[in-house]
Amino acid sequence: MAEIKNRAHAFTDDVLSDLDGVGIAEMIQKKEISPKEVVEASIKRAKEIDPHLNAVVTECFDVALKTADNPVEGFFKGVPTFIKDNTLVKGIPTYFGSEAFVNAKPSKKSDPIVDQIFDQGFIHLGNSTLPEFGFTCSTEFPNQKDTCNPWNIEHTAGGSSGGSAALVAAGVVPIAHSADGGGSTRIPAACCGLVGLKPSRGRLLKSSLFNVQAVEIAIDGVVTRSVRDTAYFYAEAEKYYKNSKLPAIGLVEGASKKKYKIGFTGKGGHGHKADDVTMKVLNKTAQLLESLGHSVRLIEVNVAEHFERDFANLWAMNGFFCHRFGKQMFGGHYDAKNLTKLTKGLSKYYLENIIQTPGFIYRLNRSKVHYRNTLKELDLDVVLMPTLSHTAPELGHFGMNLDFEKLFERMQKWAFTTPYFNANGAPSISLPLGHDEKKDLPIGMMFSARYGQEALLFDLAYQLEEAQPWKKINTK
Repeated sequence: MAEIKNRAHAFTDDVLSDLDGVGIAEMIQKKEISPKEVVEASIKRAKEIDPHLNAVVTECFDVALKTADNPVEGFFKGVPTFIKDNTLVKGIPTYFGSEAFVNAKPSKKSDPIVDQIFDQGFIHLGNSTLPEFGFTCSTEFPNQKDTCNPWNIEHTAGGSSGGSAALVAAGVVPIAHSADGGGSTRIPAACCGLVGLKPSRGRLLKSSLFNVQAVEIAIDGVVTRSVRDTAYFYAEAEKYYKNSKLPAIGLVEGASKKKYKIGFTGKGGHGHKADDVTMKVLNKTAQLLESLGHSVRLIEVNVAEHFERDFANLWAMNGFFCHRFGKQMFGGHYDAKNLTKLTKGLSKYYLENIIQTPGFIYRLNRSKVHYRNTLKELDLDVVLMPTLSHTAPELGHFGMNLDFEKLFERMQKWAFTTPYFNANGAPSISLPLGHDEKKDLPIGMMFSARYGQEALLFDLAYQLEEAQPWKKINTK
């Protein structure tokens, strides 16, 4: 384990070096390295670092080594990855971050999103951690070790895709599966200094967990260390499945010279706003964009006053169904007695507000119209906001043994910008454009465009990555 103060990463002088997924794939294609060598190096890194990160739920290293002898043909042939443990992978039990699944059996089939990922040639090393059902924005647990942030292991890696983010940031794999129902790709990306895109609604195939949603807020994705890894992933995913209702992304290979109209704000709904350290990064990002020739101005995004309450009710409704109907949803092995205070608290919260169900579903589904009109009225291509209101807090701040009311309030204040884009379905990407030097923690900035405009976000992200390369965990 390499360490600077509280940092913990696995980067070393092996065949992986600090290459991104595209770099590894290209070396494999040129036969400069073999898939077996890559998988062996990744497994060695995982074994070395995971005792310090607690990011792996289930490993399948032996199967991965066998797969490396004859990997699937695809652009990412031989590149190792992890799948978030709320997603079915054939032959592996899925625990959804919950002790309610302690007796889970291996899945008989894989979810469609898994097939879409593995078709690209990725090799599965195992499943990564998430908090129970992904209901919270920190990967913490009531009765097991929490998942740590590689930049500072005393702090959270974020959530709910915290395990995947920790493994990518620490250098175990260059890319890993995530899923985002309220910020769960963008939040851990911001915490761990990664690129995290929540794509447009319907862009990718689904995990089975997301098949039935009253408001379609949750969607799968990936976390990566480079813009091109994310861009190439979506270009390759599109070859397997393309939603005819969305414009094609295609392969965005680098920055253009296009200039965009960008509005920025440090305020979210319900009066929440970013702290001073985060605001400094927001203002510097606005200045950077302006120096690149973009039109940038301060704006107000008038998210409806009822939005936070409506989203909380939807969130709570999901907790209610997991609490009350878990056996019907997941099978007879499900034991609701083992659920956390959070899921039980969400269930109770929903029952107290159940009469509001038709109204909040209607209003949340209408948020896509509100966002579309906002961009039109303000004449904008992109909205820039902080991904989070402050840097990743110490583990325990979102502890799963906290009283429901305290945990719920803390989550809403921290993840104050991300849920709006789950509700409206537009693409939204977090980029590591800042760093808190005192705490040695990354700060993410979030860019959101019109529905279906991932290609625009990739172009802008490439421009920013080129102008201000991300800080690396394996350097001082």
